[in-house]
Formats: sequence, structure tokens, C-alpha cells
Amino acid sequence: MKIAFVGKGGSGKTTLSSLFIRHLAALGAPVLAVDADINQHLGPALGLDESEAAGLPALGEHLPLIKEYLRGSNPRIASAESMIKTTPPGRGSRLLRVREDNPVYDACARPVELDGGAVRLMVTGPFTDADLGVACYHSKTGAVELCLNHLVDGRDEYVVVDMTAGSDSFASGLFTRFDVTFLVAEPTRKGVSVYRQYKEYAHDFGVELKVVGNKVQGQDDLDFLRAEVGDDLLVTVGHSDWVRAMEKGRPPRFDLLDAADRDALRLLRTTVDTAHERRDPDRYTRQMVHFHLKNARSWGNERTGADLAAQVDPDFVLGEGVAAAV
Repeated sequence: MKIAFVGKGGSGKTTLSSLFIRHLAALGAPVLAVDADINQHLGPALGLDESEAAGLPALGEHLPLIKEYLRGSNPRIASAESMIKTTPPGRGSRLLRVREDNPVYDACARPVELDGGAVRLMVTGPFTDADLGVACYHSKTGAVELCLNHLVDGRDEYVVVDMTAGSDSFASGLFTRFDVTFLVAEPTRKGVSVYRQYKEYAHDFGVELKVVGNKVQGQDDLDFLRAEVGDDLLVTVGHSDWVRAMEKGRPPRFDLLDAADRDALRLLRTTVDTAHERRDPDRYTRQMVHFHLKNARSWGNERTGADLAAQVDPDFVLGEGVAAAV
């Protein structure tokens, strides 16, 4: 299952996504964690120190390797250089799977030990001084989109992505790549404004959006969120001594997490697991193709000097039963 955590900056989405990742790891589930935020905080939230987090390989720096591997023997893709962030897989493409080892994971993923379990962590990489004034952060998240477009995941396998803050993810088709999107919202006007934007933009794409109220301190906060987001409000969480200790770099054992927070995480997992029954591989693939053709017309054809619509394999559907190239 592919899960996104979104929300405005400072809402607590990285904290919630890291808690959910820890929860899944404690259950022994296979997890691929991805930090796609411009502010790279997921690694430290999972217990890495600053030097370890800074040393994580950036997906964007390995884009040629990623493209060459995913291209495989797909006859519709002439070269790795002709691939863009939205290039869809087709017959002959190599696909990524959560449990396997492959050159992309070897180059871009690192294991993180969590209370006896382990997850794979990949990061887009930070926005650097070299990017200032000349680059868009979406050029970095493009590597995430390309990987998710080629990733096959099944029941009881989890891909958890900490997304960039606010509604910036709508600058690409990345927001459609998930089975469930958890929007973390504080009980404030600014907190719910991102929810309204997300709800409006995602309306026509079948995005399953659930709100997690964070920093909820009483009945008034709860009533505010219920009035603003209605039935999309899934659960709320409040102050946590465990989280405060984690933010100081001294997390206790995960089994000491507050009971209310453990209940909230179980509800998130149940919500994700039940979404598996509603998966629609045809729609998922159509949306992938939709954004690829849109990017091709907008800038891709001009940049590559080719008609990128030809990269679309009309008979290919990305699903759990599809075979990958060797």
C-alpha cells in the first residue's frame, strides 16, 4: 500500500509519518519510507543523527541510474535520457518491489533499525545552494514520482511518503500515486486551509483523503475540526511525552508510546489495509498516462526532441500480477 502524509509546514506530518513507520516496523511489516519534503526531517525523526541523515544518498543524484534500470528492455523508450519524471512503465520495463533487492535500492536506500525492526529509507535530498535561483524542488521529487510509477506493492507491504508541505505536490502527478493520503491538520484556520486546497484539487482524481487532527487539546479544538472537515476527520492526537522525548533526540522504547497514540496508529493502519479492496489498477495507470501526456505537451517533447506520447504502452496496466523485465 502506498501512503502519503501531507499538511502545512509545522503541522506535524513528519512526526506522524515517522510514528506510523515505527508502528509498521514494530509489527514486522516490510516498509519503504521516502522523504519527499523540501525540509529533510524524516531521517532524524526515525532516530538518525545529523551526520547520518546528511550522509543519506539523494535520489536526484542517481537519476541516470534509476532511469537506466527502470527502462529495462522497453522498446518504446529509446534511451534513459528520453525518460522524464512521468514516463510510465510498459512491457519490458523493470519494476520495483518492496521486498526485493535491486540496483536502485542499493544506490538510494539505506536500512534504518527501529526497535528490532528495520525499514528502508530513501530521500530526495535537500535543496542546496547550487539550486538557488536556477532550480525547482519538483526536479528532485521527480525521482520519487518515477520510482512510484514503476513500483508494485501488495497487501501488507507499505510505502510511506512524507510529502512536501502545503499544496506544492500538485505541481506534478505525485498526489495521485497513493492508496490513502493522510492530511495532518492543526485546529487552526491555517491548518484547515491546506485541507480545503487539497480537497478541491484532488476531487476529480479519486484521491482518498483522511484528516488526522494534530495538537488537539480539548473539546473546542475537536469541535472546530469536525465543523471544518466533516466526515474526512479520521482521528485526533494531542500532546505526547513520548513525542517530546523523540524531538529531543531521546525517544523511549516504542512500546512505551501513549495508549491513545497507539490506538490512533492502529486506526491509520486499518484505514490503509481496508483501502486495498478499493484499488483500481486501470484508473491508477490512466492517471499516470494522463500526467505523462500533459508533461510531454507542456515541456517534455521540447526538452527531449521527441514525441513522448510514443512512450505509452496502451496495453499495459500496472498491478500486483504484472510481470517485470529480467
